[in-house]
Amino acid sequence: MATLWHVPVESVYPRLEPLLPHVSKPVQYVGGEPNATVKDWDETTVRWCLMYPDVYEVGLPNQGVMILYEILNEQPGVLAERTYAVWPDLEELMRRHGVPQFTVEAHRPVAAFDVLGVSFATELGYTNLLTALDLAGVPLHSRERTDEHPVVLAGGHAAFNPEPVADFVDAVVLGDGERAVLEITELVRRFKEEGRPGGRERLLWRLAEQGVYVPGFHEVTYRPDGHIERVRPTREGVPHRVFKRTTTDLDEWPYPKQPLVPVAESVHERMSVEIFRGCTRGCRFCQAGMITRPVRERSKRGVEDMVRRGLEATGFEEVGLLSLSSADHSEIGEITKGLADRYEGTNTGLSLPSTRVDAFNVDLANELARNGRRSGLTFAPEGGSERIRRVINKTVSERDLIRTVSTAYASGWRQVKLYFMCGLPTETDEDVLRIATMAKEVVRAGRSASGRRDIRCTVSIGGFVPKPHTPFQWAAQADPDTVDARLRALREEIDSDRELGRRIGVRYHDGKPSLIEGLLSRGDRRVGRVIERVWREGGRFDGWNEYFSYERWVRAAAEVLPPLGVDMDWFTTRERTRDEVLPWDHLDSGLDREWLWNDWQDALLAHEQEDCRWTPCFDCGVCPTTGTDIEMGPSGRPMLPITPVRDGSPVPNTAFDAPSGDR
Repeated sequence: MATLWHVPVESVYPRLEPLLPHVSKPVQYVGGEPNATVKDWDETTVRWCLMYPDVYEVGLPNQGVMILYEILNEQPGVLAERTYAVWPDLEELMRRHGVPQFTVEAHRPVAAFDVLGVSFATELGYTNLLTALDLAGVPLHSRERTDEHPVVLAGGHAAFNPEPVADFVDAVVLGDGERAVLEITELVRRFKEEGRPGGRERLLWRLAEQGVYVPGFHEVTYRPDGHIERVRPTREGVPHRVFKRTTTDLDEWPYPKQPLVPVAESVHERMSVEIFRGCTRGCRFCQAGMITRPVRERSKRGVEDMVRRGLEATGFEEVGLLSLSSADHSEIGEITKGLADRYEGTNTGLSLPSTRVDAFNVDLANELARNGRRSGLTFAPEGGSERIRRVINKTVSERDLIRTVSTAYASGWRQVKLYFMCGLPTETDEDVLRIATMAKEVVRAGRSASGRRDIRCTVSIGGFVPKPHTPFQWAAQADPDTVDARLRALREEIDSDRELGRRIGVRYHDGKPSLIEGLLSRGDRRVGRVIERVWREGGRFDGWNEYFSYERWVRAAAEVLPPLGVDMDWFTTRERTRDEVLPWDHLDSGLDREWLWNDWQDALLAHEQEDCRWTPCFDCGVCPTTGTDIEMGPSGRPMLPITPVRDGSPVPNTAFDAPSGDR
């Protein structure tokens, strides 16, 4: 029987184009971006469709997708195109007129590709994946797919707990994707050249053998009380534990070399360069910092070369130097000065989107603003009081913040934005009210330092969501009523001083979306039924206020979960115990479970943890597990070695039936 691999693949654009005048922002669906790649379908052997499960304006600037897109298209015989979530107005028209989910390059049907690679930066994109699969004509459930359907492969930060979408994805890559996509491509190529022996099942088994997580090859059993009993493989040769992948030398992967330039407005209108990956600051709430360890810096020369090539290829006028805490790069001063010197007198601006108070200095800021651009400064104290900042290991004092902003205001800045979280473990009302005190002190300090009264401070607050693979993975999440009450009290406290209060802007979201994110973040396979129910009842774009419905999620959870022995609170506001099998315990981020538990206990005691870049190794487990050391400058010299010190035994974990050597 002929399969989609043997049928000519044609563009759906002739059917799509008549629909575009009837939808909002039609330009996002037409493609044709500078630096996009369109290859001849018949001249390639392995075809990837890469998806970011949000709209074009959010998805196109995503660095992860852009990097993999370029790496794949550099390979002979390999084709990669992109698809994004379509707005509900176009979805309705596509269903009515029989237009399938399509790629933006050549408007080819997604179902025709070998692999559909989906990058999950946030769990709130899960319903958008289901929409794309359904529009593509791909069965929602992995078990129902045949040899004719693409392999649905998930990655990204949210994929470190893919259990809530285990029924919908075929395979998952943990960690960095640069080498992984090339290995998977070669495996698919060989499989096709051999005549696809054993079909889809055999291909997935080969992926599992190579360290790709295939949820369908792992069985989860539950206890009568709702806890997970164990997770074990159901196929011979499938690993009990799946380990993350780590790209070691970033200079060997200078991507993207030809960044995509959007044809429609996007959330980031700039050319971005990742200057290092990973973080050792140890903020206990930060999943990104934990799962991307260890730190791997790009060299000064590598950064400069990428900036030069990227600007030549795009024409952008702003360069974002990206990382989790960009000012922590060991050569950040030399990098920014070198770039400022090189582009002085041009329209090219530099920015550090992520800056810690204790890593910032005004000389660095002046280099970034040398060409006259002096936008506001953003800092993230995260917690309002000194105590809560010790709990979350955000080692920034109020004195540090005031000193930093005073220097900035004295040097010509007029606006500072402060980012905080509400609902942190052990948080009290007073911890949140201290945010008002800090904001007022920032305004006073700015007026004193600058001699001006047109000083502004913006306070932005997000709801805290405990994440897997962090010390807070055991924590209870604050309920929305508690979060909302504290935020109302904070607003009143800021407004209590009318003269200062009018100079302080407050932006926050209510606690309801955070609770749903918490359900999806720490859920197990049973939560997949909630996701599907929400989607069938119209759930789309849950990360967008205009589409998110808290009531729909609560109703679906109340209908689906109790017959399975659990409820919404089970996954959100319940604190976990030390011995409990967590849904992601069989997925190894490199972090030692005993170390994470001890750090959780330190958090409850408000004990801080040092940054291991500058202190002896505290044995989190990453470096020996991943076979990688912390890699830092200065450029041209050996990287900083790490010598792990083993001084503890792992917490017993009954999640697996693996021999001790496989754990």
